[in-house]
Amino acid sequence: MTDEVIGLFATPVQRSIGVLPPPLVNALVDHFTTRALQGNNSSEALSHTRMLQPSDSPLLVQAAALITPKVAEFGRHLFGENLGWAIKEMWVNVLDTGGRQAMHNHANSFASGVVYLTETHDSARTVFMKSPGGHDFALKNDHAGVVTGPYNAEKW
Repeated sequence: MTDEVIGLFATPVQRSIGVLPPPLVNALVDHFTTRALQGNNSSEALSHTRMLQPSDSPLLVQAAALITPKVAEFGRHLFGENLGWAIKEMWVNVLDTGGRQAMHNHANSFASGVVYLTETHDSARTVFMKSPGGHDFALKNDHAGVVTGPYNAEKW
């Protein structure tokens, strides 16, 4: 498993490879590709499941148990300390050849992540963009137990 933290804008991006073991990935693909029935308004070749919680499937419980420590690690980069993080909701997208996803944000989420279950063409990978509306923000967590880093310092 490899983790890489990439400084992007005022917020880091963490890339963690190999978090889910292949048998779990295969089970997730088999289980959820038949349940991604909701169409997407930006592409007929993109469908998704309903909004899910980890407790909706034993497979998601297993995935969340492996992903949550990575989310907590990401939070340590943001706030300079280990905090209790949890996965609130998730869904599965199925992007067929030629499909596309429109630029969007994940509203009501402090941190957001993407887990690729299958290989993707370079042109289909996630692109991170600074908000087009100029909505700047700063993260602040300041007390004696914090380790100051590049993402929670006064200036960056």
